[in-house]
Amino acid sequence: MKGFDLVIFDCDGVVVDSEVLACQCLADVLSLHGLPTRIDDVFARFLGRGLDAVERHYREERGGALPEGFRGELYDHLEAAYRSSLKPMPRVFDVIAGIDGPYCLASSSGMDRIRLALALTGLEEAFGDRIFNAAMVAHGKPAPDLFVFAATAMAAEPRRSLVLEDTIAGVVAGKAAGMTVWGFTGGSHCAGRDVASALSEAGADRIVTSMAELAGV
Repeated sequence: MKGFDLVIFDCDGVVVDSEVLACQCLADVLSLHGLPTRIDDVFARFLGRGLDAVERHYREERGGALPEGFRGELYDHLEAAYRSSLKPMPRVFDVIAGIDGPYCLASSSGMDRIRLALALTGLEEAFGDRIFNAAMVAHGKPAPDLFVFAATAMAAEPRRSLVLEDTIAGVVAGKAAGMTVWGFTGGSHCAGRDVASALSEAGADRIVTSMAELAGV
């Protein structure tokens, strides 16, 4: 990815193929607590957004908070699913190896979940301490705060930074930060869904269909 001073990867659905697992777990746990939810509902409302957005939705739209202990219960479900089925995105190691400049990770997920995903897929060493998440800023995606924070920490100008994102919220955040954004549709959650059009409409500068497309770029 020549021509950029910094490459910022999203985590879920970009470096790890986790969106289907994570969204199904969220739908299942919400349903267990009397809030019937389908995975398609999660895709539509919460993809690319943190649990604060989930809690805000149920507080504002349904007039009540999520049950006490919900986050811990969801993490337990996620951990089991990740340990059973999580995989790195195909060719992601090749893409990372081909980057000759600074790169980092910026995700809406909690740090424990990010670290678990990277450890289980062998990506932890690749990113080291160059990991940023929504807990570090006032407003998560689709606000630009996280990407601006990451660029500042990495001593890069936003206009010289590239973001790889698989969600509308992430694309909107990256563009609002003044960055180039490439929409990524190589995750299993994109199968059978016109994600490319949605990301383009959100402002993505380019659509990338697989990591193989990025290898050597």
